[in-house]
Amino acid sequence: MKKNIALVSLGCDKNRVDSERALYNILDSGFSLVDDYASADVIMVNTCAFIESARKEAIDTILEMAEYKSTGKCKKLIVTGCLPQKHINEIKDELPEVDAFFGVKDYDSIGREVIELFDKDGQIVKVERQDGGTKTKRILTTPQHYAFLRIADGCNNKCSYCTIPSIRGGYVSEPFERVIEEAKGLVNSGVKELILVAQDVTRYGQDLYGEMRLVPLLKELSKLEVQWIRLMYCYPELVTDELLEEIAQNHKIAKYIDIPLQHVSDKILKAMNRRTTLLSSKDLMEKIKKKGKNIAVRTTFMVGFPGETEDDFSALCDFVALYKPAHIGVFAFSKEDGTAAAKLKGAVSSKVKQERVNKLGKLHLENCRERNETIVGKEVEVLYEEIDFDKNMFVGRMEYDAPDIDTKVYFTGDFADVGNMYKVKITGYEDYDLLGEMVLIS
Repeated sequence: MKKNIALVSLGCDKNRVDSERALYNILDSGFSLVDDYASADVIMVNTCAFIESARKEAIDTILEMAEYKSTGKCKKLIVTGCLPQKHINEIKDELPEVDAFFGVKDYDSIGREVIELFDKDGQIVKVERQDGGTKTKRILTTPQHYAFLRIADGCNNKCSYCTIPSIRGGYVSEPFERVIEEAKGLVNSGVKELILVAQDVTRYGQDLYGEMRLVPLLKELSKLEVQWIRLMYCYPELVTDELLEEIAQNHKIAKYIDIPLQHVSDKILKAMNRRTTLLSSKDLMEKIKKKGKNIAVRTTFMVGFPGETEDDFSALCDFVALYKPAHIGVFAFSKEDGTAAAKLKGAVSSKVKQERVNKLGKLHLENCRERNETIVGKEVEVLYEEIDFDKNMFVGRMEYDAPDIDTKVYFTGDFADVGNMYKVKITGYEDYDLLGEMVLIS
């Protein structure tokens, strides 16, 4: 009888790709995938360890899943990803409930390892750093109509607050042909939207080809029968005129770009070891606006960085009020051991950090309400994704929104197929999200 495995995938979209590749190798070794943790013989938790809150979530989840060893069928609990990669020496003794730990480079062999795990006693630790590319075969854990396409791993930017280089190593692009091959497989399986992810999408190809090849990659991907290609994690200093032109003119590319600015104070940006300034950020936002096509900008800002004054924070608020990015993620600085920022003086109190998170979030909400007001009464194209049974409404999103993290459109209608486009008349909004009614199938 086949053994069952259940998955918990934490963290970012890049981590999800790791989970999907690990799943393929485990299922290829003879396991069956189940959603019910209580019926799983093996539970795998793929972890994030980027900041303290992510590590806490990972530990809490591991302990929660460990309960199924006594209340369910679970015989083996596996922990993979960034947490063991970075903190294996601290956690292996503290988590005796875990039967095996695997790092971020171990996914291609994990199927065989999990099979062998049932014949072994005691805790297994296999956290290695291996060179070379990863395989392209995956088990999608997203809805069938979209998938994340990771085009590189690791990072060379060395932002002073970031642990990613110490966890995942330096920047390594996936070979051009391998990315295209994986994309073709995804599209052939029914995927309509490819979401390009990496720690730094814009740097793609520089390590392999001596030049950045994101735009040529976009042109080649656009030849596939795909509806949207979406760009996440584009570093601001590498967003070129050529890239913006491709987004604006290529009908296959979603009119959307994710650019993590992090801050706009020159002093704070320098301390973060970022390569932008207030002026360059303003110039970039102006360029995007001039391109037209209503390109939606998603960005992230970190508040409470050591040395951040009220003037620094006010400059950030002024920037958001002036340029009104379509989507914003706001995070408080987290002091991470081993990073340069951990040694900086001028710590901002937790209370002040939270106040600044709330203030910037409130400002963004006001911008969203203002923008949503201009959409009321218009007919828009909406990709249908799920049903909200509490609201008794269909749920979808526009081209200007990424799944899970951006604006949703709740709408009524007689019938809808997941993954199809529908024309919806917007009748109102609730803070970030829009409300509407189906007009016709587009």
